[in-house]
Amino acid sequence: MKPVEMREFVEAMDELEKERGIDKDYLIESLESALVTAYKRNFDSVDNVKVTIDKSTGAVHIYSVRTVVEDGKLEDPLLEIEFKPAKKISKTCAIGDIVNLEIVPKDFGRIAAQTAKQVVLQKIREAERDIIFTEFNDKKGEIVSGLVQKADGNIVVMDLGKLEGVMPLKEQIPTEKYKVNDKIRGYVLDVERGAKGVPQVIVSRSHPDFVRKLFEFEIPEIYEGLIEIKSVSRDPGYRSKVAVYSKNENIDPVGSCVGQKGVRIQNIINELNGEKIDVIEWNEDPSIYIAAALLPAQVLAVDIKEEEKFAQVIVKDDQLSLAIGKSGQNARLAAKLTNWKIDIKSESQIREMLEKQMAEENADSVSTEANSEE
Repeated sequence: MKPVEMREFVEAMDELEKERGIDKDYLIESLESALVTAYKRNFDSVDNVKVTIDKSTGAVHIYSVRTVVEDGKLEDPLLEIEFKPAKKISKTCAIGDIVNLEIVPKDFGRIAAQTAKQVVLQKIREAERDIIFTEFNDKKGEIVSGLVQKADGNIVVMDLGKLEGVMPLKEQIPTEKYKVNDKIRGYVLDVERGAKGVPQVIVSRSHPDFVRKLFEFEIPEIYEGLIEIKSVSRDPGYRSKVAVYSKNENIDPVGSCVGQKGVRIQNIINELNGEKIDVIEWNEDPSIYIAAALLPAQVLAVDIKEEEKFAQVIVKDDQLSLAIGKSGQNARLAAKLTNWKIDIKSESQIREMLEKQMAEENADSVSTEANSEE
C-alpha cells in the first residue's frame, strides 16, 4: 500500500520558510508529533507508533515499532514481531532488535491533511508572535505611544498596533486619570509571554527612566551624548530631580536642558501633566552635588562622612522647610538622586546642639575637678 501523500503541504512549507522564516525541519517535526497523537486518538493505538515525513515528496509513513522475537514465541502481537517476517523488513535484524513495520490505516489521508492544516496554522501564529515578541523586546527601555482601550482604575490597556500594552496600577502616575481613546506615551518596562504565548508589553509612566527618555527626546545634546544624565529621582506626578553633566566646558548642561525661556523643560512637564522638575548640575565633589540636589533650598554648609556616605547639611532657618519639602519630599528625592544619607538642620538647631554639647562638656569638666580635689 502506498503511503499518504502530502505534496501540497511540502510546497506550502517551502513557501512559509521563504516568506515567513519558519524553519521547514521544525514544521515537519511538529507535524510528525501531531500525526502520532492523531493516529493514537483515531485508531486506539498503543504507544509504539512512529511517523516520518519525506521532506521532498511529503509522503507520510506510519510505523508500528516492534521488538523481534523467536518464531513461535510471540506474546504481544502489537509490540512484537517474529523473526521470519522481521527479516523481510530488515535483512540484518536479530532477536531483540527493533524493526519498523509500516502500516497504512484506512482514511488516514484525510486525518493527516486536517492535522497538517491545524499544525501549519498554529505554527504560523506562533512564528508571528515570536516576531512581534522580538520586535517589542528590542524596544525595552524605549518610549511607545498608544490609544487607551481600557481604564478601570487598576489597570490601563493600550493599543500599540500589533499588540496590547498593559500599565499596572503601580506603573501609573497617581495624579493622572486615563480615559478610553486617550493617546498616551509610556516607557517599555518589560515584554512577557501572556496567555497562549501572546506577547504582552508592560508599560510604565511612573518609572524614573520615563523621565530620562523624555529628556533624550527633547534635548538634542543629551541624545547626541554631549550632555549626560547622571541620575534621576522621582515622586511620580509631583516632582522629579535630574542630575546632568557635560565634559565640554562650553556647554551649560542645566541651561541646555531648561531651554530658552524654559521651552524645552516645559514640553517634558506638559507630557507629565504638570509634574515639577528640578534640573541640577552633577559634580564629583559630593558636598557641591548634595547642595545642588537640595534646590530650590539654599544651603550654607555640607559636612560629609565619606565612609558612611552621610552628609550633615546646614541651612538658614527660613530655608529649613523648603530644604526638607512637603512630607520630606525634597530631602528624600535629593538622597535618592545622590545616593547619600542626608540630615538637614537649620542654623538655630546647630547652634542649640553646639551650646548643649558645650554645656555637657563644661559639666563633665567641673565634675572631674571636684572629684580630683576630694
